[in-house]
Parts: sequence; C-alpha cells; structure tokens
Amino acid sequence: MRLLVLGGTAFVGRHVVLAARAAGMDVTLFTRGRTNPELFADVERLTGDRDGDLSALHGRRWDAVVDTSGYVPRVVDRTLDAIAAATGHYTFVSSVSVYADPSAATLSEESPLAAVPEGTEAVTGDTYGGLKAGCERAVTARLGDRALVVRPGLVAGPHDPTGRFSYWPRRLARGGEVLAPGDPGAPVQFIDARDLGDWVVRMAAAGATGTYNGVGPAGRLTLGQLLATCAAVADADATLTWVDAAFLAGQGVVPWTDLPLWLPDDRRGMTSVDASSARAAGLTYRSVEDTARATLRWDAGQPLRADAPGLDPQRERDVLAAWHAADGASR
Repeated sequence: MRLLVLGGTAFVGRHVVLAARAAGMDVTLFTRGRTNPELFADVERLTGDRDGDLSALHGRRWDAVVDTSGYVPRVVDRTLDAIAAATGHYTFVSSVSVYADPSAATLSEESPLAAVPEGTEAVTGDTYGGLKAGCERAVTARLGDRALVVRPGLVAGPHDPTGRFSYWPRRLARGGEVLAPGDPGAPVQFIDARDLGDWVVRMAAAGATGTYNGVGPAGRLTLGQLLATCAAVADADATLTWVDAAFLAGQGVVPWTDLPLWLPDDRRGMTSVDASSARAAGLTYRSVEDTARATLRWDAGQPLRADAPGLDPQRERDVLAAWHAADGASR
C-alpha cells in the first residue's frame, strides 16, 4: 500500500509513519523539511509547503493519504486541489476541540461544532477548534465517502512536543510534596500517540470512513488514579497535596496551562468524550502504566523548554505554602 503522510516528523505523524512502516507500507512524506529532518532517512521525502509550493505532489498517486498537519481550511483546500484526485482514501486528523460546547456532559461525534468568522486564519487557543472544524468540512465536502475524520483528545507518549502529559510523570519522579489540583475524582482522558498512530494506519488500510473520537483510555480514569500511577511508575517518594480549585484560582494558577490535565467545570466535557464508536472500529489502548513509563523514559533525555506547561518548582512551593497557611488559619 502506498501511503502519503502530510507531516510525519513531529508527534502524531511520527507515530503514524512508524506504524505504517511496521505494517510494510510504502510511505512518502510531504513536509517543509524543518522539523526533525533527520528522521526516516529510508523513506521517500517530498519537500514543499502546503501554503506555497505543492509541485512535488503533482503527477503522483497514492492509495491513501493521512493528513496530520491541516489547521486552516483554505490551506487544506489547496492541498486537496493537488491530491484529491490522486488518492483513494484520505484521513484527516482533527481534534475534540472542534466541539462548540466544551461544558456538555458528554460529547459525541454528533455534538455541534465550533465555528469562526469567515476569513479567520490565525490559529490561537480561541480559533483552533473552529478552524479544525472548517478543515473537516473541506475534507468531507471534497472527498465524501473516501474521507475518514479522527478527533483525538490530549495525545500523550514519547516525542510529545507540548509537554502537557509529560509534566506529571516528570513532576512525580522529582518527589517531595506535589501540588495536585482540584478534585482527585475528576475524570481525565488522553490517548497514547502509539495507539493513535497504529489505529489510524489500520483504518486507512481498511478504507474506513466516517468520523470518530479517538480518545482514551478504555475505562473511566480519574486524575487521582493517573497521578498515583505516575508516582508508582517513577518509584518516587512523593506526597500529593490536593488543593481546592477556588483557592488555586485566587492564587492565579491557570487550569491546563499551569497544571495540565486539570480543567475547570465549564470545560469538563473535554474529559467526557464518547469514544465508543472508535472502540467498536478497533481502537485499542495500552495501559496507563505503559504510557507513563514510556513518557518518563523519553522525557528524561529531553531538555526542559522554557515555555513548557506546568508550575516551576518555586511557584509550586509558594502556592503550597499559602495553602497550608490558609488551612492552618481556618482551624
């Protein structure tokens, strides 16, 4: 099977390529050549720009395409101009951020989608979901029953450039008193990039179509269970101190950014996304322990980015001290 991956050298795309190669597929990458250009030296690479030079795609044919790098509808449309007639199947990797109401009790593939004003192209936290929804519409309008749309939630695992999931295994491994946000019983969802990549490749090979929420794990997982698992995997001498959400807000601690995987109540739908259709279509999951262990092992060799999410150690100590002082004063 000849597979074209649009992207393929960052995170999700990287694991798609690994899964495709493991399945014996003939893989071609189309990238700008800027991100991890040393990867996959034995794979055909086409260089170009989805918002510029697409000539490397002209005159070629593939059995399937996996699009891991579409963010702006106009740019996705340009790509489709070049390859819609040159492939039998097209997978678009979208996001659960497409849903209009993140506070909904449960989000399914039929839930209303976000929108942005016509002409919006700047990708920000406010526009990302609406732009991804617009990309989905562009794909399905052009390809119809040749299109597969996959909506992952938080993606975890080795090679994660965002550092969102990685914060917790890294922090628990450091040990000591750990600030844990809000309610330990709050649900969390994520999918290991290796599971996502493997499933996307199997779906593309099968010619599967439709729209699926690609989230996990298989059963209900709470934030408390996840943090306990991270601590166990790291064999860390760590103590979790659960701090009230209202107190954290008063301290200026920002959900998701300062403490990843912690969401305010008005976004709790993002941790209750229905993935039953994806599971019925063959999506499987490795254990939470496996994801935490592999993430910690990979992260240990990475430099900590200045813009990585999470509280820096001094800020964490300050908030914990304030919490203990307030708790003592209330007795």
